[in-house]
Amino acid sequence: MNTPAYRSFQEQGAHYFNRQHIGVPPAPLSLPSAWKGAELQKHPDTWMYELNQTDLEEIQNAVLLVSQDSLALEEVTRDSFPLPTLGKKVEAWRQTIMTGTGVQVVKGLPVGQWSEAEIALAYWGIGHHLGTPGAQNPDNELLGHVKDYDEARDDPFVRLYRTNNNIRYHCDAADIVGLLCLKPAKTGGKSRIVSTVSLFNALYQRHPEWIPRLFEPIKLDRRGELKEGQKPYSFITPCCFDGEQLRTFYHSDYYHSVERHDGIDLTTEEAGILSFYDELGLNPEYYLEMDLQVGDMQFISNHVIAHARTEYIDFDEREKKRHLLRLWLSAN
Repeated sequence: MNTPAYRSFQEQGAHYFNRQHIGVPPAPLSLPSAWKGAELQKHPDTWMYELNQTDLEEIQNAVLLVSQDSLALEEVTRDSFPLPTLGKKVEAWRQTIMTGTGVQVVKGLPVGQWSEAEIALAYWGIGHHLGTPGAQNPDNELLGHVKDYDEARDDPFVRLYRTNNNIRYHCDAADIVGLLCLKPAKTGGKSRIVSTVSLFNALYQRHPEWIPRLFEPIKLDRRGELKEGQKPYSFITPCCFDGEQLRTFYHSDYYHSVERHDGIDLTTEEAGILSFYDELGLNPEYYLEMDLQVGDMQFISNHVIAHARTEYIDFDEREKKRHLLRLWLSAN
């Protein structure tokens, strides 16, 4: 029996949060990941790629090969999904994501020409060349379907990606998160990303007295995802610095909603940091906004980028409604 070619939800989370830390940086950081959206927007060639005919033929051939071998999605690995030429480009994208700006957009996957199964195999196979896929919840969901399930927007146990609501800046518990656009919204639903390194640098310049708090545990709401005997919140250290890279886990909604529990309040310092990050993240100078179209794939590092989504209005017709596929990856 083949070993599943993915990490469980627990394994992936443990890998993501296994971040080295040697101490608080003595000054703001000058790193490729410390970009501002207004600057990055001027140089799309550094973070955007359009698939060419040779690339598409390689992907199609790999999908056919996997289908002929009758492999289930969770059995597909990098070796069983060969990309002889494109694979080298994907490796360059991985370096950009993990050691560069932290973002790579790939355009032109012909999802309109493929079946749902072929789309899933292609996306999963490409993902394997970026890292190791992982489950996105305790139920071991491997490919998340990001769409409006008409669930209550104000229910703290509802994950907002299952609604059409705006989603505040956050990071997912995986090295890389990928989104593949199958159908865009009628209006809205734009992706916004911001460099958490740039937010850190700005905070360092304006409120250096708050910086040490980022390297200490802060309460994070579990939103109902807890085992028997656990507290309804956990403790997460937002930032870790290994001497070269600053890695940040930021989750605005979950940091804020911890206050719904009796006796739990954010300190003045914690509230100040969250407000600073949230507000600066809404500054067009800092964020990069994308209107993902059919066949666009967006891959970002959850260590150096926080992502958000604007509210959207959907089509009335069910077959036209906004639908994205989400992939979580461990980089090694």
